[in-house]
Amino acid sequence: MSSMSIEALKAGVADGSIDTVVVAMTDMQGRLTGKRIHGQFFLDEVLKHGTEGCNYLLAVDVDMNTVAGYEMSSWERGYSDFALVPDMSTLRLIDWQPGAVLVLADVAWLDHSDVVASPRQILRKQVKALSDAGMEAMCGTELEFVVFRDTYEEAWNKSYRDLIPVNQYNVDYSILGGSRIEPLLRRIRLSMAKAGMTVESVKGECNFGQHEIAFKYSDALSNCDNHVIYKNGAKEIAAQDGYALTFMAKPNEKEGNSSHIHLSFRGLDGSMVMTDKNDKEQGMSDLGRQFVAGQIAHLREMTLLFAPNINSYKRFVPGSFAPTAIRWGRDNRTCALRLVGHGPSLRLENRVAGGDINPYLAVAGIIAAGLDGIKKKMVLEPAFQGNAYESDSARLPSSMPEALALWENSAWVKEVFGAEVQAHYANMAKIEIAAYGKAITDWELFRNFERF
Repeated sequence: MSSMSIEALKAGVADGSIDTVVVAMTDMQGRLTGKRIHGQFFLDEVLKHGTEGCNYLLAVDVDMNTVAGYEMSSWERGYSDFALVPDMSTLRLIDWQPGAVLVLADVAWLDHSDVVASPRQILRKQVKALSDAGMEAMCGTELEFVVFRDTYEEAWNKSYRDLIPVNQYNVDYSILGGSRIEPLLRRIRLSMAKAGMTVESVKGECNFGQHEIAFKYSDALSNCDNHVIYKNGAKEIAAQDGYALTFMAKPNEKEGNSSHIHLSFRGLDGSMVMTDKNDKEQGMSDLGRQFVAGQIAHLREMTLLFAPNINSYKRFVPGSFAPTAIRWGRDNRTCALRLVGHGPSLRLENRVAGGDINPYLAVAGIIAAGLDGIKKKMVLEPAFQGNAYESDSARLPSSMPEALALWENSAWVKEVFGAEVQAHYANMAKIEIAAYGKAITDWELFRNFERF
């Protein structure tokens, strides 16, 4: 739901309380990119006609380098523009930027056709497919982050060595530990509430300086919108207060940052299609079981959506609360898929995703897999009991090259997402793997410099 109407925007611009409209799209890496537009100019021009951005915004690496291999954007094609079309239902106040509101944009070619590789468009396609099948997805993402007392500039200049975490021991669920950084956490929570999100709670986590702010679930598209706005805003607020905050999947050798995704399907009339009170074992309907079966069937070939960076795969360590085994269990945190809740709250938690995900892509994958399980009436294996880390289960890909091969060679991925999207995100992975292959790491220097 929008927390600001166009009428409220016009009134704010007129009285001077709003002077800037941030128009942002989400790039492949899940980051907000776009423009800050003068408030009156937005009302006079952009509201009617949108704005433009270079199409390389969906065809660069994490460092914004132009790279080869993308069909939609290249030197040969002249790096032309595409349109950023504001979705005014996403308009909201961002109180951590004085005088500013933010609106998310869909990405279209100048002839008004969709840019199919745009993350928000990829999710929209799956939301529509689900709607055509008479259902909608309700979703919640749980992002963990680690906070350091260094600024972002200090962290960079120190080569990210000897950073000072805001907590110097494990503060999982610790009220005292949270109090040490509560002024920052409180500011983030209150700002996100003003930006239209429903804040639930905050708690300490296991890694030193690690915390999690939880927000209420909503429909898939609005929840992913909230995810990217919150993630960007939390880093901006941390920077203003002199901290560095990271959502990277594995910032050090302690517990990584997850982004557990809770998701369930409902009927378009709000009916609980995944539940059945007559099922004494799990409270799941046949449709609910098919939904979970679809996740298991497609999890390996979709792992690239949940682990999109080289660093992502460092999370998948036995006994780390990040999964390795492709199993589902009732409230079993050793499984990749954890069934939680009862009745209206019944939902599946995907524990594979890290804090570095692009939420639109990850949620699109879950919806597509669930819908496939339902369409094909897949049969669900029994819930796993015990420690899945020590089981003989199928395993998640342990590296990005393995995940890339599974994604690139999947006929199902091609069928569901389309050949262009499959190739586009395969190329993204190839670029990252090639960049990593050329890098000389500290690990190599310490291991080899004197000894060889």
